[in-house]
Amino acid sequence: MFRLILLCIAFFASVGCQHRPMRVNMLGNIGGKMNMDGNMNVTGDTRVDGTMHMTGDLATSIKTDNTASRLSQVTVEGDLSQPRRVAVVDVDGLLINQNSGGLGSMGENPVALFQEKLRALESDPSIASIVLRIDSPGGGVTATDIMCQELRRFKTSRNIPIVACIMSTGTGGAYQLAIQADHVIAHPTSIVGGIGVILNLYSMEDTLGQYNIAAIPVKSGDKIDGGSPVRTMEQDERDLLQNIADEFHQRFVNEVKSRRFELTGPDEAGKLDDWFDGRVVTGRAATEASMVDQTGYLDDAIASAKHLAALDANAAVVMLRRDNDRAFTTMDVTPNTSQIGSLIPLNIPGFDRSKLPTFMYLWQLEPSMVTR
Repeated sequence: MFRLILLCIAFFASVGCQHRPMRVNMLGNIGGKMNMDGNMNVTGDTRVDGTMHMTGDLATSIKTDNTASRLSQVTVEGDLSQPRRVAVVDVDGLLINQNSGGLGSMGENPVALFQEKLRALESDPSIASIVLRIDSPGGGVTATDIMCQELRRFKTSRNIPIVACIMSTGTGGAYQLAIQADHVIAHPTSIVGGIGVILNLYSMEDTLGQYNIAAIPVKSGDKIDGGSPVRTMEQDERDLLQNIADEFHQRFVNEVKSRRFELTGPDEAGKLDDWFDGRVVTGRAATEASMVDQTGYLDDAIASAKHLAALDANAAVVMLRRDNDRAFTTMDVTPNTSQIGSLIPLNIPGFDRSKLPTFMYLWQLEPSMVTR
């Protein structure tokens, strides 16, 4: 028990900001004596062997998201004394226009966070180029469309080189965002593509009937509950939703053709016609099909961004972080989304439909994404 109490004190003494006094009286007998009166400040590792008597207030501090700072630059490599630098903007996880939640999450809205980063860089003349580091299966059609529009607006405003680097995954809306860049690099083992649209709907009518549960909708407008999980979908309702999915898909296809035609020319862009059925490919195959410009790594993307901006090879590389973000290298990921969903499908199909019933540009693999 004594060791458990010590571990608890060490934990509260090591974390973040709001000061609260806590009165502690502790007795333990391991051999030897240690008496402390007054203030104690501990930084680093602490080991206590013997009897420890403590009387007084123990001030602890806890960092919460509500007290997080605005974004600020953190130098992750290179020479900060040089006046022009590269910024790495990370885009990770499911791209939806709502606050993320879950165990270990910082609760940020990925769309709003992306906008905030671009607005901060837009007003900073020291930023000479950007690396868009992407590791995402995609997200909502509207959410990714907003992010693409923000990036296009930024390019018009600043007109500096932007290099996209696809890490493990760059599919669906994340691929749509990547092709807004001036140059797209994918790892050889990246998963790329997923140029398609999906809307997950379910029929739970038979399941509810087994428990003698019947839906009694009160509605005005015959199609207002089209796609509801509590009854079987009519064919004309399915056709309506299919037309929407087809429209969004064609919009995606047109944008891919336009951007890749602009960057690679008509001959290379023509290779893409076989890849618009939603399939995913490796980074190597994506390079051969002209879906991306180059196979490489994050270091290659940073070097390319420096070259395009005519920067010195040792120019500083910065990222935008809040003061409660422990990520300080180009490979770090802000703990913004819950990792529990990848292991346990906590959502019940159909029952959370009101939370996020949306069309998705998404390569859908995890069980937790099925209900979105």
